Amino acid sequence: MPEERIQPRVHDVVGIGFGPSNLALAVALAEEREERGERGERGENAAAVDAVFFEKQPEFGWHRGMLIDGATMQVHFLKDLVSLRNPASRYSFLAYLHDRGRLVDFVNHKTMFPTRAEFHDYLEWTAAAFADRVRYGTEVVALRPRDDETLEVVVRRDDRLETHLARNVVIGVGLEPVLPEGVRAGERIWHTEDLLTRLDERADWAPNRIVVVGAGQSAAEAVEYLHRTYPGTEVCAVFARYGYSPADDSAFANRIFDPEAVDHYYAAPDDVKRMLFEYSRNTNYSVVDLDLIDELYRRAYAEKVAGAQRLRILNVSRVLDVRDGAGGARVRVAFLPTGEVADLDADAVVYATGYRERDPFDLLGEAAGDCLAGPDGRPVVERDYRIATDPGRAWGVYLQGATEHSHGIASSLLSMTAVRTGEIVRSIARRSARVTPVV
Repeated sequence: MPEERIQPRVHDVVGIGFGPSNLALAVALAEEREERGERGERGENAAAVDAVFFEKQPEFGWHRGMLIDGATMQVHFLKDLVSLRNPASRYSFLAYLHDRGRLVDFVNHKTMFPTRAEFHDYLEWTAAAFADRVRYGTEVVALRPRDDETLEVVVRRDDRLETHLARNVVIGVGLEPVLPEGVRAGERIWHTEDLLTRLDERADWAPNRIVVVGAGQSAAEAVEYLHRTYPGTEVCAVFARYGYSPADDSAFANRIFDPEAVDHYYAAPDDVKRMLFEYSRNTNYSVVDLDLIDELYRRAYAEKVAGAQRLRILNVSRVLDVRDGAGGARVRVAFLPTGEVADLDADAVVYATGYRERDPFDLLGEAAGDCLAGPDGRPVVERDYRIATDPGRAWGVYLQGATEHSHGIASSLLSMTAVRTGEIVRSIARRSARVTPVV
């Protein structure tokens, strides 16, 4: 495959991925430039930062496979891309509502949690303002040091390799879906990430049974949606707990998502970090909104009263094996208290088994040799989200994600995006020897 070296232009910032995190970074970079202009700075100090973002998707999209009709966000609408950093931003969710002509309607709705579909529309609306800075359909395949000040960023686009130069790289590639060991996605075995995509491929589908594995928010949403959408289908929810556990979104518990909580976590000794993480798990991991739990229970009870149970909750149970055959999938389920095993024939098995952080070292390539790792093999991340490097390296690699171990449970979530990107932009400004105007 031929490699083209794009020179001599050196980008101040190259963003890898263009999901919500790096979209928020693009906004923060633009607004930082505007703030400098308002302060009357001139010359190089007021020049626009040269930033480009590479996104392997053909267009902007964020968890499109789970944009379930009626599903709501789990974060307050003010925890958008900008508001906690700049409440006056023209890229806020409120500015979006005003532009769409729905601000008064949203206020009358008396909710703090927009639907996921509406929030996705907000993200697309914001992304459209930065379309000239994004190269869609382009995948970053390698990073390597060019010298102490710049990195070579190798991308694949249209079956060609290109090499770009950057002073700073910001990795925002999101999470990767997880399936249990030994399970592979197939024609009838899906991860919830692809739920709506798979269903859209089956326009006239009339399944007899669908099995959903998992006990978190995505699992409960999938169960609710499948049960509602396919009225002739038995939907089986399989999980090891006795019931769905409600998310703790009470006011004091939500303080773990406060910006200052990152400072506390980062400065804490390792034993305190572990304690804080365990105390906070029920705010984010394997938990479900209470309203959704109540709705599923209401349906299950109503069907029990009617004597026709189509929503089956197989609790305290575990999937032992799943086989994807020509005629359907066969799921072997064990009831844990007794060990009793039953086989379920299903038209599809949907795994809502979560996501994991991507290992930055998988992408860093040759640049990893200049980056510091801790005893656990993970990168040493400084408070400003920059990976610590060997002395003398002026280039920087920043992480938007994969920082839970160093910065806490909230550090890479949407709740912290506006503040986190502001911190990264300020760090880049402090460290940059100069700012190159857009050519």
